[in-house]
Amino acid sequence: MAELQLPTPLVSTAWLIEHLADSKLRIVDVRFSLADPLAGYMAYREGHIPGAVYLNLEADLSAPLRPDRKGGRHPLPTPEAFARTLSQAGIGNEHWVVAYDDSGMVAPRLWWMLRWLGHDAVAVLDGGVRAYLEAGGKLEPGSSTYPPTTFTPHPRPEMLLDAEAVAGRSVDTVLIDSRAPERYRGEVEPLDPVAGHIPGAINRNWADSLDTSGRFKSAQAQRARFAEVEGKDLIVYCGSGVSATANLLALEVAGIKGARLYAGSWSDWVSDPSRPVARGEEG
Repeated sequence: MAELQLPTPLVSTAWLIEHLADSKLRIVDVRFSLADPLAGYMAYREGHIPGAVYLNLEADLSAPLRPDRKGGRHPLPTPEAFARTLSQAGIGNEHWVVAYDDSGMVAPRLWWMLRWLGHDAVAVLDGGVRAYLEAGGKLEPGSSTYPPTTFTPHPRPEMLLDAEAVAGRSVDTVLIDSRAPERYRGEVEPLDPVAGHIPGAINRNWADSLDTSGRFKSAQAQRARFAEVEGKDLIVYCGSGVSATANLLALEVAGIKGARLYAGSWSDWVSDPSRPVARGEEG
């Protein structure tokens, strides 16, 4: 009989509950609030899916913020640094990883980062902790740990772009801004010093990838969101390289492959005042 494989890029709560005791499984809680960086960890300590370890968006899934703001508000760690984080958390190349959050925004960051390091056995829990509880799942307090192991990275640099590559992109490449429409248009900017978007970008709000229950919409619905750009070379960005990964996951659900991430995103773009800024609608 063939070995059961991890469904990707999403797993259902039913699948997770059925496999909680599987020794190959590593569950990672990545709940995080930009308004309160400790809130996610406190929620984890109060109650998490059994066996889940906690990784913090800013401490574990990002490198330290640079004084000159280059790399954006959540710079990617080096592959070697992130591999050390995974190893210390007990996540090795042999493990299946399921990431969950309470927003639909942060778990895709871990999903994307693991794939960036060449690890395809990773999925996001569809609907997050809310869906797990609605399915009758139980939480446990405190913290969970696994013995440290060794994660060997096999980076895929082709998945990632920097500001220079974005600025020099082909005229046929479609640049997708994943932020809320009012931020894209430059009407408000709650997080970064400059409002607006990268000239030429179109807007596809990452939050539209989710339904009212917090689950990712169907493949058909995701294809409809991206119908105008299917078959084109795609670059996706957001404010700091987090919510853009939800759109990248949505593209994967839609069966649209090969989109790349501008990880520094808007917060990196505006760290250099010489870069152009656009406001209003485009496309």
